Amino acid sequence: MQRAKLRMTAVPSQFTWKNQPSPCALARTSRRQLRCARLASEALPHMPVDDTGDMIISTDGDAQTTVEVEAVCSFEGGQANAGVQTDISFEKPTMLSSHTQTCAEQCMFHIDNFVADAKGLQFYTGLDNHAMFVTVLSSLGPAAYQLNYLYDKKPTSTVPNQLFLTLVKLRTCKVNFELSRLFNISEAEVYIVFVTWVRFMSLQWHEINFWPSRDVVDFFAPVDFREKFPATRVIVDGTEIPIKVPKVPAAQQVTFSTYKNRNTAKVLVGVTPGGLVSFVSDAYGGSTSDRQIVERGNLREITDPGDSVMADKGFDVQDLFAPHDVTINIPTFFKKRNRFGHKTVMRDRKIASKRVHVERVIGLAKTYKILTRPLNQTESVLSSDIIFVCFMLINFRQCIVPRHA
Repeated sequence: MQRAKLRMTAVPSQFTWKNQPSPCALARTSRRQLRCARLASEALPHMPVDDTGDMIISTDGDAQTTVEVEAVCSFEGGQANAGVQTDISFEKPTMLSSHTQTCAEQCMFHIDNFVADAKGLQFYTGLDNHAMFVTVLSSLGPAAYQLNYLYDKKPTSTVPNQLFLTLVKLRTCKVNFELSRLFNISEAEVYIVFVTWVRFMSLQWHEINFWPSRDVVDFFAPVDFREKFPATRVIVDGTEIPIKVPKVPAAQQVTFSTYKNRNTAKVLVGVTPGGLVSFVSDAYGGSTSDRQIVERGNLREITDPGDSVMADKGFDVQDLFAPHDVTINIPTFFKKRNRFGHKTVMRDRKIASKRVHVERVIGLAKTYKILTRPLNQTESVLSSDIIFVCFMLINFRQCIVPRHA
């Protein structure tokens, strides 16, 4: 029995009752064919067209490449198949390679590319504009140009770009591999720059006495705050930064926080009533209490007699500040009482409405994502420096505490 030969473009159908395409369907397919051809031609703009309708790409005048756009539409067995076949070939690929190289150079991360891009700079560094970036670099002094880098290996990038890389790392918490591709340097150089600059910025800013005087605090304090709590010198609160689980069991026990139920690094942050970060303690393990941080820190020494420290209910350290004639303003404890009086409730509400400013500042500091993701082993060693630098960068931003707060 001789078998019937089917055409290559035939589409078999197992349903004999299947309807043939209607004139409307044929018209729609024809319009789709023209639309596909138009879209293919628009993909290559500013291209001349010859008499046959084919587009011609001219390179240097001595070589031409024709781009053929063919729309194929077949109907077999009641099914429509429409497609666009585009054949593009260039005789001189060197032009594309140079163009790609130029684009790569333009897309490379460099601080000069963000001089007029305030939104981009704010996204990658947290600073408002390029002028503020220059202010941060100027605050570090001329020592920024005479650094002794880790392993005595001087980076190939410029000093402003090194600071830019460090801020991008703090802000976005990108891995070193991605940063090496963005800045067109090696991973080793990214590591050297970040470790050196974080340590340098921390040491340099620690030399600045950013604890304001009593007169400065009163001058910049909001009006309502100054009327209700005139003796307040600083608002204190603790915060914890997640870290990866250490390998040493003793370190795991010290850094485990029962409050966060994970391994953390804990610091004590102080903010003036006007919103300035004026105190940042060293980083301790998550199991350390607020009282232990106060005992080991210098907060008692820098306060003046007659000052008041506003804190949360768990900050019960009145006996530590009493010899310095400093009072602790915290909400009232229950102490086996079932309810509070009206005056007590109103007083606690006033304290809570003012103490919330330190939580807002801490939330603003944690927009630097390195403080929200677990620090690795290298970053955990530098946890005190990283946290201090992130909170100091907040002082270069616009104050979030309004004047009427």
